[in-house]
Amino acid sequence: MVYYFKSTVVDPPAFVYVVETHANYLRTDNLRKDEELIKYGWEEDVWGCYEQFHVDKLSSAHIYLRLNEGDTWENIPQDLVTDLAQLTKANSIEGNKKDNITVIYTPWSNLKKDGSMAVGQVSFKDPRKVKKVLVAQRENAIINRLNKTKVEKQPDLQQEREDHRRELRKRDQAAQQQRKKEEARIMKERQEKKWQKDHAYDELFTEENMEASSNQNRDENWEEDFM
Repeated sequence: MVYYFKSTVVDPPAFVYVVETHANYLRTDNLRKDEELIKYGWEEDVWGCYEQFHVDKLSSAHIYLRLNEGDTWENIPQDLVTDLAQLTKANSIEGNKKDNITVIYTPWSNLKKDGSMAVGQVSFKDPRKVKKVLVAQRENAIINRLNKTKVEKQPDLQQEREDHRRELRKRDQAAQQQRKKEEARIMKERQEKKWQKDHAYDELFTEENMEASSNQNRDENWEEDFM
């Protein structure tokens, strides 16, 4: 079971995902769903990517944040980090009872998983991409606000990622077509300007203009008229 939360401390709101919470997290089916979240995250997501929030050295459910478009994991607003850290603490069997715990988070793309790890267990490809947040104590006002937004679902995470990647491919193709149209427009404009430059004096050398400027076809008294 996956729970979806919405944090309204940012605009537009941020969406958070967590496998069934607290003590129920340790059930086999929930651990399996957590494995799916680890496996089917959205890499290089234009809307953002998943972030994993986990209580350091204590068992807890994994919390995932889907970033809004244009945001990066390095610039998550502090209020949103606080929401996520509080939600992580509240969904840790041990961490929920303790004060001054540390919550760690990292980009989904930094998660490392191999066959030697237990179900739900992960490590990090680059420890330098792991940030830490100190949570002094549980703040019920934050947890209550987030719990009011909670929605329970049984998503097909693999299908969601495939649909997302298909949408990204469509966007890329549309962007490429737009770039090609723009390049063709610029090329045509350059060609037209070059043609205009190359033929700027064409009208001056038409047969009619050449005759008008030629002395051969003038009246024999043209010099007297000029004087």
